[in-house]
Amino acid sequence: MTGSDPKADLHHYLRSAREALLWKLDGLTEYDLRRPLTPTGTNLLGLVKHVALVEAGYLGETFGRPLADPLPGLEDDAEPNADLWATAEESREQIVDFYRRVWRHDDTTIETLTLDATGQVPWWPQQSRTVTLHRVLVHVIAETNRHAGHADIVRELIDGAAGLRADNDNLAPGDQAWWRDYRDRLQRTAEAVRDRM
Repeated sequence: MTGSDPKADLHHYLRSAREALLWKLDGLTEYDLRRPLTPTGTNLLGLVKHVALVEAGYLGETFGRPLADPLPGLEDDAEPNADLWATAEESREQIVDFYRRVWRHDDTTIETLTLDATGQVPWWPQQSRTVTLHRVLVHVIAETNRHAGHADIVRELIDGAAGLRADNDNLAPGDQAWWRDYRDRLQRTAEAVRDRM
């Protein structure tokens, strides 16, 4: 690609993934943001909290720039999955503000360092602990998009809202009747295959 800047490209994809994840919170009540909608407890506000804490570690601590005053959830003595749900005392505003603070902090890391700058991921095994900014950016983009995908499904389970972004849903065109017919067709296909087994 002519004129492409690899670091700017990676930063763009990270920013897009961040925004997509936060967009899934729009218009929901505190209750709906916290509802565990899978057997493993996946919930929207917990996904945002988790991604914020993970990003702060990878793009902060890894490069000697720990974030001041992070949310609790990843301490050595934290209960399992403490980073994957919001306590009753943690509000949407607090978690979203924290995530945006992480963005500003980590954007400075990205803008300041070169892609081949090295850091140490303290929670990785010793033999693979030394990483470049390039590797960490790819890892964080993958992690953010993975959880944005989880958020897509959880949001659809809450109120039927689906799509990539507010300005581009990236879905096939169709009204509610079309989607209902489409889903029914998929169900019939699944049943036909099951019945052949």
